[in-house]
Amino acid sequence: MKLGFVGFGEAAYEMASGLHSEGIDRFYAFDPLLDEPNLSERIRDRASKANVELLASANEVLDLCTIVIAAVPANKTLEAARSLTNSFKDNLVYVDVSAATPDIKKQVASVVEDGGSLFVDAAMLGPLPVYKHKVPISASGNGTDSFIKQLAGYGMQITKISDNPGDASALKLIRSIYMKGVVGLMVEFLEAAKTYGVEDTAIHSINETMNAKTFVETMNRLVTGSALHAKRRAVELGGSIEMLQESNLDAGMSIAAQKKLERLADLNISEKYKGKKPDTWEEIVALLMKEDEVYHT
Repeated sequence: MKLGFVGFGEAAYEMASGLHSEGIDRFYAFDPLLDEPNLSERIRDRASKANVELLASANEVLDLCTIVIAAVPANKTLEAARSLTNSFKDNLVYVDVSAATPDIKKQVASVVEDGGSLFVDAAMLGPLPVYKHKVPISASGNGTDSFIKQLAGYGMQITKISDNPGDASALKLIRSIYMKGVVGLMVEFLEAAKTYGVEDTAIHSINETMNAKTFVETMNRLVTGSALHAKRRAVELGGSIEMLQESNLDAGMSIAAQKKLERLADLNISEKYKGKKPDTWEEIVALLMKEDEVYHT
């Protein structure tokens, strides 16, 4: 097995350095930024540390390797694949680790498969500097089985989602709705808490609430309970928004949350369930999706 990278930024460097520690002694890579004065020295230094041989073109990487990990920006991933049309071959597994959308991943898969190679849509679900090559990876596409088989002995944590390109990226982007969204909410909460000098008490209070049960239990309780009491909670959040605005603080996350609660209120859960709380979040989401279906028809 020969492993290469198209794009040698942080992701590729961390993966290569981790895999090198597992016994892979040589990698190949091409980075279009290698000749950029401000970046060249850093790229070459990282390549040296990870035992990566830098090549003059991406086509050379594909010619030499049996597994190629494309670690380019999401808005360049389709362009990169199309530029390599003449280099895809039967014994190549092309692994796209970008954060591109499921639709783009499907288009990349089509380009790769038309060239005779196997394709893997790989979603990395953790920080590379922390996990390196052991970062949890969800993978889909017709090359996933081969990808897992060839790297099984090198400590990588790859979980197959399906044979459908785009499924792994969908999982990553859906996960990001929460993981990135909650950061925005935290910042808004902390700004307000600091402004009013109650940060320690507020953090401790939420810590107790969130750690009382598992994430799944807490999620289910919050969604079902908020659906039942959505109208009242939307009004209460209006007070929070007013307080933030009076203090000249950004209330964007709270305003968005209020709109979601108002949407839940429109479901009339209290009436539908005769004042009782639904058992599961799935019931609420099913009602929301039904409303969406009616709205868009």
